Amino acid sequence: MPATATAVTLKGNPLTLLGKEIQVGDLAPDATLVANDLSEVKISSFKGKKIILSVVPSLDTPICDLQTKRFNQEATQLGNDVVILTISMDLPFAQKRWCGATGSDKIKTLSDHREGAFGQAYGVLIKGLRLLARAIFIIDPKGVIRYKQLCLEIAKEPDYEDALNAFKKI
Repeated sequence: MPATATAVTLKGNPLTLLGKEIQVGDLAPDATLVANDLSEVKISSFKGKKIILSVVPSLDTPICDLQTKRFNQEATQLGNDVVILTISMDLPFAQKRWCGATGSDKIKTLSDHREGAFGQAYGVLIKGLRLLARAIFIIDPKGVIRYKQLCLEIAKEPDYEDALNAFKKI
C-alpha cells in the first residue's frame, strides 16, 4: 500500500499517511462506509449532487467537534443539491450519539471503522493510529474531485472559507 511519510503532523509530530494520494481533477474514489443505522453507504450513491467530504479523526475531540458543527451550520445555506458527509473512524453508535447531543441534523456522519477503505482510497489513513487525517474534499455532481484540503497539522481547524469559496465555484 502506498504511504506518504510526514505528510501531516499531530502537535508537531510527523505521521505517515497510507493509501493513494488523490488530486484535484481525479475521479472521486468510491468507498463503502457505515451509516448510523449500520447500513452500508457508498460515496457513489450521492453522484449527481455536490458533495463535501469533511474528514475528521474523531468527533470526540474538540477540533473535530468544531469542524463538524461548522459544516452542519453551513449546510443550511448551501442548497438542496449538496450533501455534507462527515467521515471518521468513530463507531456508528458514537457518531449517532454525537449528532443527537449536538443537534447536528444537516450533515450525514459515516464511519470507516470496518476496513479503513475510505482512508486508503483517499490517502488519509494514519499509519499506526487507525485514524483519518483532517481533510476536506469537494466532489462535483459528475463525481470529480474539485477541491482538496489536507490539514498539515491535524490539531488545527481547516480553512473553512477557502473550502466554501471553492464549493461555490462548482
